[in-house]
Amino acid sequence: MSAALAWFRRDLRDEDHAALHAALIAHRAVHCAFVFDTEILEALGSKRDRRLAFIRQSLVELKAALESRGGGLHLLHGRAREEIPRLAQALGVAAVYANRDYEPQAIARDAEVKVRLAALGIAFHTRKDQVIFELEEVRTKAGEPFSVFTPYKNAWLAKLEAFFVKAYPIAKHASRLAPGPKAPVLSLADIGFEPAELPIPAGISGAATLLADFRRRIAGYRDKRDFPGLKGPSYLSTHLRFGTISIRQLVALAWKLDHAGAQTWLSELVWRDFYHAILAWRPDVVERSFRREYDAVRFDANPKGWKAWCEGRTGYPLVDAAMRQLNSTGYMHNRLRMVAASFLVKDLGIDWRRGERYFAATLNDYDLAANNGGWQWAASTGCDAQPWFRIFNPVTQSEKFDPEGAFIRRYVPELARVGNDWIHAPWTLPPLEQHAAGCEVGRDYPAPVVDHAEARIRTLARYAVVRPQGA
Repeated sequence: MSAALAWFRRDLRDEDHAALHAALIAHRAVHCAFVFDTEILEALGSKRDRRLAFIRQSLVELKAALESRGGGLHLLHGRAREEIPRLAQALGVAAVYANRDYEPQAIARDAEVKVRLAALGIAFHTRKDQVIFELEEVRTKAGEPFSVFTPYKNAWLAKLEAFFVKAYPIAKHASRLAPGPKAPVLSLADIGFEPAELPIPAGISGAATLLADFRRRIAGYRDKRDFPGLKGPSYLSTHLRFGTISIRQLVALAWKLDHAGAQTWLSELVWRDFYHAILAWRPDVVERSFRREYDAVRFDANPKGWKAWCEGRTGYPLVDAAMRQLNSTGYMHNRLRMVAASFLVKDLGIDWRRGERYFAATLNDYDLAANNGGWQWAASTGCDAQPWFRIFNPVTQSEKFDPEGAFIRRYVPELARVGNDWIHAPWTLPPLEQHAAGCEVGRDYPAPVVDHAEARIRTLARYAVVRPQGA
């Protein structure tokens, strides 16, 4: 039997790994590799990126885990489309295995790698790993892709069987892992980046710690998930993004638990598959509206509003708290992603693509499919999006989902002494009481950058040019 190379990308774990399993059962020896891809690194806007710190720490764990099984990990720095064929040739392998990636840039890279490998007489095999079902596996009765979530979810759940969440075993085939270089994992400085603080535990062990904690809380997920001041979410999204935990493991857990919390969480995992299917079907959504008629909507430049939104100084406390949480930690609660996105597009009149790019640069769990899908949902330009005339009121959202202002006070300390009755709209607090609370609007905390009622009228007019007849 020949040797093979397993190429790790967004799947940084040594268990339940589709591509690694496929390589191990087909070859006598399997080398493992990861590439710090300079094509990706050079596109990052900052030399201090929490995601790189997360990846590096996860690689330290992955390398140690593979070595404990008798294997190893080749760590490369360069253009992956060049480095992988070069390493494969040097190792004398017959095939390279990788888990499929559905982003347009990754698809183009993999296509080139396949051609380069073929020229060397080396096969390139990919496996499904980061989703439960790919685009072709969940279709309408007419054989078309779904563009509405609820029927997609129903079809997804109807198709789900134990086979689809069964783990790919690695341990029993681990004797075929080939040793690798003994050199330590490249430091951030080695690849031209600065240290960055990690807000969550990284690696396989970090994922296991967070999952164990969430299992104790999952029954309350449905009731707590929309309140940023409560510990409701799983906080596993970054681990899912970089594959330090398997989607099959999470779906299997949610599927077997018969209570509302688990089923609500399972629905969120189905959304993840849905957005990956949309991206695979319609890669043009990266730059264009899913519903192309909405490309006719004309947005404003609004530099003042853009700066205020980015800095968390819009004068709307929940929006500002959300943006400050993002800027300081790289995390934003899912409810607040909707609120902040709606505010940018429908209060400030700014193109959703600009907001999407800002989240892409700052979110620890940035995933193109989910990020694009979420922004197009908020902007009413996407599949199964909120109606164009539905415009979140940032004050009522604040009153509903942070009623005591606990989350606001955590990230907007200027408002710490403002009472619950005023904290959601501090400009309505009488001047003397503003002074007593140590927060004078316009001095200590910004006045609203826009009037929501007036912005709503402008947004309705903006979208009216493409609204469906009869709407």
